[in-house]
Amino acid sequence: MVKQLRAARTRQALVHAAAETFADDGYALSSLPAISRRAGVSAGALHFHFPNKDALAVEVEGAARRSIERMVADRRPSAASALHLLITVTGDLLVMATTDVVVRAGFKLSVDPSRKNGAGFACWWRTWVREQLLRAQHQGELAEGVSPDRVAAVVVAATVGFEVLCAAGCDRISPQHAEHFWTLMLPQLTAHSGEFAGLALSDS
Repeated sequence: MVKQLRAARTRQALVHAAAETFADDGYALSSLPAISRRAGVSAGALHFHFPNKDALAVEVEGAARRSIERMVADRRPSAASALHLLITVTGDLLVMATTDVVVRAGFKLSVDPSRKNGAGFACWWRTWVREQLLRAQHQGELAEGVSPDRVAAVVVAATVGFEVLCAAGCDRISPQHAEHFWTLMLPQLTAHSGEFAGLALSDS
């Protein structure tokens, strides 16, 4: 049991160190020796848990996804509708990007051109956004003629862009950018834009 606990802590330290390194330096410039030093573990311990840099990157993306899924689960009960949930989650994502290096690194990795397998996280996020927009359409929230697929592409481009800017320098972006984005989007998007006037993006 003690050995298993130690192994779990080592793995967690490696994932966090990798996230910090990927967020700071990008995938191509990050190295396994730098990550192991940052985690305070030996190279052998790193290779025991992760055979290569891509395996670490995949794990960071997975950890980022799980953090967002937990946040969504927390927000879902208080969301009045699918569109309300989508708006709230996009605002919360910017908060997470400034406070959670794993989330920040996950988004940065997903759009890093030096990675061959870097689309998984961004594709998952696009699928989730599209599902909420399809739910919103089914619930009669979207204006006539609005395409969930086209809107999803715009929302994903904006949110991924915000997250990448956060990775480049957190002082450049804030949750208010999501609020401004939705202020511009909602009049074109929803049949009942007045329902979302003054919506708090980080309801507690």
